[in-house]
Amino acid sequence: MRGRVLVVAGSDSGGGAGIQADIKSITALGGFAATALTALTAQNTVGVFGVHPVPPAFIRQQIQVVMEDIGADVIKTGMLGDVPTIEAVCAALSDFAHGVPLVLDPVMVAKGGHALLADAAVGVLRSRLLPMARVITPNLPEAEALSGMTIQSVADMRTACGVLLSLGVPAVLLKGGHLAGDELTDLLATPDGIEAFVGLRIATRHTHGTGCTTASAVAVGLAQGMSLRDAVIRARAYVRAAIASAPGFGAGHGPLDHGVTFDPSRLEV
Repeated sequence: MRGRVLVVAGSDSGGGAGIQADIKSITALGGFAATALTALTAQNTVGVFGVHPVPPAFIRQQIQVVMEDIGADVIKTGMLGDVPTIEAVCAALSDFAHGVPLVLDPVMVAKGGHALLADAAVGVLRSRLLPMARVITPNLPEAEALSGMTIQSVADMRTACGVLLSLGVPAVLLKGGHLAGDELTDLLATPDGIEAFVGLRIATRHTHGTGCTTASAVAVGLAQGMSLRDAVIRARAYVRAAIASAPGFGAGHGPLDHGVTFDPSRLEV
């Protein structure tokens, strides 16, 4: 099964994150990506220099026409930007994609620090969209905003997972890359328990788009019929390989090598 993923997210003119990273990741892992753009951004590896929101009615129309013709096995959301966008996406998914699993990447801040979600929209994201998700994939700052707690250790990550699950989310992939140290821990939490995935950090500044890439890699795995755990394992391996072979472009946080090849038969937890 090839796996169809409809990505609802913003663009990255630098090609490293956003809808561009989503399309590249889904394609690299053998899936088919369709898109509904929520915003255009002017950005590169140094930062975000401009954001142009897409009108909510047009976001809805993009979702409608894709679902009515091509369809999707999984929906993946990224940058949503503001309250009207979130409301439009929630309504469109209810109307045109009811029952389709949602992988929600709660994009809030770009790698360079530019806010990509209005403060007023965090509560709406938490109350409206989170309960619709099959799995959410926050990094630590995003998990802090959603849970209302400070996360400074793996123990805190475990506590935060419990808080996020209590909001009505069936599963949380909490990424620990913002913690200090050479060891990097991601947690996959469900009501059945929490599994830790531990690896050594790759020493590089070329990590732009890792969040978008991870979420899309998980989404296409689910679209291809993989279990959530297996989709996470493959996604982590793909992202690590893409970081390790990053092309080194740009003066800031450079993009990954989304076209990297790796042997999925040799995946390790």
